[in-house]
Amino acid sequence: MRDNKNVLAPFVLAFAGLKEGVHHFNRDITATFFDAFNYTEFSSTALFVQIDLTKKASMLEVEFTISGHVRVGCDLTNELFDLPLNPTHKLVVKFGETFNDENEHLLVLPHGSHQLDLAQTLFETIVLAVPQKKVHPGIENGSLQSDLLDRLEELHPSESTNESETTDPRWDALKKLKKD
Repeated sequence: MRDNKNVLAPFVLAFAGLKEGVHHFNRDITATFFDAFNYTEFSSTALFVQIDLTKKASMLEVEFTISGHVRVGCDLTNELFDLPLNPTHKLVVKFGETFNDENEHLLVLPHGSHQLDLAQTLFETIVLAVPQKKVHPGIENGSLQSDLLDRLEELHPSESTNESETTDPRWDALKKLKKD
């Protein structure tokens, strides 16, 4: 197993030597990034993050845009598919007495800090961008061919409008009440 610090090192930005102004960083996010968090919901990932860090005299502003896809299983058929993701996140970094990350859009770093670790924020942004219900696009447009879908179609109860079918007389009495 890889050392988590080495995997997450590209997401720790040293800002101490940067001049005031906007600085751009680009990083790839692969499956090893999620392995470092012991997160196994994605079978593969192809994500790219563009980080814009604006250094000011007394604070930092960070904005990142993530683009790409993660391979997930469909909640209906369990077929794997590439789910496109494109979340963005803005973060203001101020300096104070102690570290505080209670607010998702405001981070307080202790005075004297010289680097910013964005790994946890990136991880949370990506995971929260995945919808609760993941449905294969082939189901929505009808192009997915799956044994499971064929079997579900076979077992689907047919809508019968024929009243001459034999039914339990107790239900017939209830149906009369419903019509009245």
